Amino acid sequence: MTAHLDTTEPAGSARPADLLVAGAELVATVDAERRELPGGWVAITDGLVSALGAAGDEPPPARRTLRADGCLVTPGLVNTHHHIYQNLTRSFAPALNGTLFGWLTTLYPLWSRLDEEAVHVSAYVGLTELALGGCTTTTDHLYVHPKGAGDLISAEIAAARELGMRFHPTRGSMSLSVKDGGLPPDSVVQDHDEILAESERLVAAHHDPGHGAMVRIALAPCSPFSVTPRLMTQTAELAERLDVRLHTHLAEDPEEDEYCLATFGRRPIEHFEEVGWASDRAWVAHCICPNEAEIARLGSWGTGVAHCPSSNMILGGGLAPVAELRAAGVPVGLGCDGSSSADAASLWLEARTALLLGRLRHGSASMSARDALEIATRGGAGCLGRVGEIGELSVGAVGDLVVWPLTGVAFAGALSDPVEAWLRCGPVSARHTVVAGRLVVEDGQPTHPGLDEMLRRHRGIAAAMQAAVTDDAPPPQPATSPAVPAPAAGSAR
Repeated sequence: MTAHLDTTEPAGSARPADLLVAGAELVATVDAERRELPGGWVAITDGLVSALGAAGDEPPPARRTLRADGCLVTPGLVNTHHHIYQNLTRSFAPALNGTLFGWLTTLYPLWSRLDEEAVHVSAYVGLTELALGGCTTTTDHLYVHPKGAGDLISAEIAAARELGMRFHPTRGSMSLSVKDGGLPPDSVVQDHDEILAESERLVAAHHDPGHGAMVRIALAPCSPFSVTPRLMTQTAELAERLDVRLHTHLAEDPEEDEYCLATFGRRPIEHFEEVGWASDRAWVAHCICPNEAEIARLGSWGTGVAHCPSSNMILGGGLAPVAELRAAGVPVGLGCDGSSSADAASLWLEARTALLLGRLRHGSASMSARDALEIATRGGAGCLGRVGEIGELSVGAVGDLVVWPLTGVAFAGALSDPVEAWLRCGPVSARHTVVAGRLVVEDGQPTHPGLDEMLRRHRGIAAAMQAAVTDDAPPPQPATSPAVPAPAAGSAR
């Protein structure tokens, strides 16, 4: 599409931009018109995009200019599903070869040792890893809250603020333990009143509904097999009252289908609707197993889906119907998930894997690098309710972008299409990652000076967590569904 100059400043305005990213081989805006700007530039002022144009357009003066010669510039990537704390048990050997339920029952005892320090340090390391892979906005689904562990959500928000990352933590929860017929042990579950009270407190303390917000809170009961229907219903009502978003795992595994049919007499997506979640306020993780009618219902509701390609493959859960979901009008974003399944937190890797899986499922013409880029940016914005604000480069959108190098051995000969080269070649990490006009990665390195110390602390915490459990650990439980509980009193069955 033909490029044209966009600016919020009148011609001849003397005010310089805070940052100008200039000289790109191509700026892929992923805006509403999907404009691509050869030789393009982007200006950022007060944390928002203030102007952008192509090679023939005169950029504004700027306090700082960042060169992007030989590079592709894209919007910052948006991570719509993660469990960052799980990097403390990355690639944990005793849990490597189980199904979803078997892995979780092996790992819950380790995660029961989480506290504020562990969560803060793991969040710092995980957010840095995401930034190196071109992520500028990330969610996190922290659903393990051991008794006496402290304020874990605030601890990870502190790490995001320290690093300057745009952050959407979700207040996860589990209320069904093994004794109730659920999957987790008693040590990591909470009662309904505590979960709802903490959810409301965190929204009051941290949620910013304004344009360009750096922190937003969502409410996120973990899954049909770890919370009661009553908690799902009451959480949806609370989210409506507080005007925040909802997130959960849904239709991620055949075992979940079996559990929901045996426990509730209905499939997971039917259960999702029954407890009041069928709306565009919600987005869900994985969604591997919906049937054709359920895909249509998700589209009619406007419920988003976080596609987690690496995690789905590692667990062997199946191929998510991404093309079908998108065709039905479902907002589809990317998620790198956590280390109970996927152990690398790179959204570039997830975008490439989404490209490959899409082509594997429906043929070589069915998915392009531009499709994958759109899922990783604009699709993620749709999941988070921020289309027009994050996940695109347009005047008034947030000043979040990534400068990707397209030079060196890996890109030798890749001359015809910078966007296709970005995912088909590589691997590639961000040369520069910019959030709200500030560099969080510069020349391939994190700009915050604390990483070495945080890695040292992370290793100590992870080693202690793993040693305390593996010294006396029983063998992993067989990969069977949890016991079927009786209906909870007052449930929304």
